[in-house]
Amino acid sequence: MILHTFTLTLGSTRPIHGSAHQLRGFFATKFNEYTELHQHNADKFIYRYPVVQYKMIGNVPTVIGINEGAEVLKQIFDEYQEIRLGENTYQIVERGISVRDEEFGISDKIRSYEFVTPWLALNQDNYRKFYTLKNDAERDEFVWKILIGNLISMAKSLGYDVPAQIKCDAQVRFRKDRLKDVSVMTFSGTFQANFLIPDYLGLGKSVSRGFGAVRQITGNTEGGRICSSSSTRGAPT
Repeated sequence: MILHTFTLTLGSTRPIHGSAHQLRGFFATKFNEYTELHQHNADKFIYRYPVVQYKMIGNVPTVIGINEGAEVLKQIFDEYQEIRLGENTYQIVERGISVRDEEFGISDKIRSYEFVTPWLALNQDNYRKFYTLKNDAERDEFVWKILIGNLISMAKSLGYDVPAQIKCDAQVRFRKDRLKDVSVMTFSGTFQANFLIPDYLGLGKSVSRGFGAVRQITGNTEGGRICSSSSTRGAPT
């Protein structure tokens, strides 16, 4: 499957300090008429994989549009001269633009990825389950199944029916984090999958706010545990 992507990076006259959540808030407020930018229709939340995602990559504000989200960004990317993040306002003097058609889906090779922003993998129920697991092997298996579920959920939302088994493995470590003043558990590290994911797309929860952004690591690896896409129905997410 081919995904059409539009990636926008912003530069100012001084270093930009802020969060992906604040960046999302700026675009959602200024261009409220576009539901793709904020996933709300009137007062109802749209439950789907976000087609516009906001990241802070190395303190560089980055906005990625996918398919219809890319078309929206093409219309509005230069319709402002400054952005406000929290209490700070930044003059925009540079816009980097990348428009691509990128492969997405099952690959004939195992690809290696790293999480460049924390992966928010667990909902509240699975957060509690994770802590009840007895050893590292059980926790690794639990997290691996969630990763498989995330890949399948993303694919389904983007209209891609996974046609074959997914091979997947992960080497991640967890830490406590904060989201909207709530304590959450996030993961960092690497994973391998026979799945092509365009750089900086997010996996897991709150990807529109910058969580779970992945980047492919140069070179491929062999191996990986096997899980059928059909057998992951109901996997933890």
